Amino acid sequence: MERIGIYLHIPFCKTKCPYCDFYSIPFSEGLADAYTAALLRAMETQPFGDLRADTVYLGGGTPSLMGLKRLDALLSQTVRLFGLDGDSEITLEANPDTVAPALLSGLRRCGYNRISFGVQSADDRELAALGRPHTAGQARDAILAAYTAGFENISADLMLGVPRQTLKSLEQSVEFLKSLPVRHISAYMLSIEPGAAFYHLRDGLPLPNEDEEAALYLVCVELLQGAGFTQYEVSNFAREGAPCRHNLKYWRCEQYLGLGPAAHSFMGSARYFFGKDTEAFINTRDVFSLLRCDGAGGGIAEQLMLRLRLSEGFDTKLPELRGARPDFLLEKARELSGCGLCTVRDGVISLTAKGFLLSNTVTAALLGGNG
Repeated sequence: MERIGIYLHIPFCKTKCPYCDFYSIPFSEGLADAYTAALLRAMETQPFGDLRADTVYLGGGTPSLMGLKRLDALLSQTVRLFGLDGDSEITLEANPDTVAPALLSGLRRCGYNRISFGVQSADDRELAALGRPHTAGQARDAILAAYTAGFENISADLMLGVPRQTLKSLEQSVEFLKSLPVRHISAYMLSIEPGAAFYHLRDGLPLPNEDEEAALYLVCVELLQGAGFTQYEVSNFAREGAPCRHNLKYWRCEQYLGLGPAAHSFMGSARYFFGKDTEAFINTRDVFSLLRCDGAGGGIAEQLMLRLRLSEGFDTKLPELRGARPDFLLEKARELSGCGLCTVRDGVISLTAKGFLLSNTVTAALLGGNG
């Protein structure tokens, strides 16, 4: 039986960061209790049959706000119903200002073995500009406390293209993370979407232009790889043996079940989602009556788009891609390789760092005429 991934969306935050457009609501103890009960009920009543999982990811929001008792209950239920074992990857997202040594030790005891911190920058001025509720010192202390508590698999987020960021401050942030027991780094561009507070201020923000953003990205790739973090995805870098197994399921079009408002799933050959409504998720007894189908998934266009995000690339020989006209794809890829955007080896198309910057354009070029 294929082992799937389980994603639990925790929608609570202490405050809303001005650049964030992810679905979240203010935290309260009463809501957290009711929401935990709703997630436990949803796991019991999921309609997809007997499922087995080998990754769990609690994202948000700020899952670390939930406290040990609720987080223990959620993981215990997941293990019981989905057959997780000692080799499973179990990730919790956390903000550095929301963890204490006692919480971290308790999380390890109940089975969490991977923690992902929203660090974003090691420059306090950049953190303040982003509205982050922590300092670089707090981020350092949280990472060290997690390691002391027994977390050997620690990830950190790093944001590129933030207000007033320079190549020097980016280098300092990379050096900061390099000096800590971090095995995985997600380095992604600041994207200002209509749902974020920054959207209304965007014309007045001191943001880099497109050329400066590209330079920041390419320098970041070089710095991280020089520090021993191999790029395995457009925005993700890991030391040996430490890629995020859960997120790899997304990019390889493997199955995952997402529970909670705004959570998405890929089960069978279809994609599903819950609406962005925590109150409805809590108060609807048959929560899966809220689940909406988002159409078929796993088609050639989607496979190409997602697999090209990975450094391992798109293998035109995969059996599930029959009928994808690999001859056309390979011909177009060879043309693009002459521009330094991708490589072609043994039927596998992989993007270069420059190609990652233009991945949407490259994917569209590869798909053009592939009917």
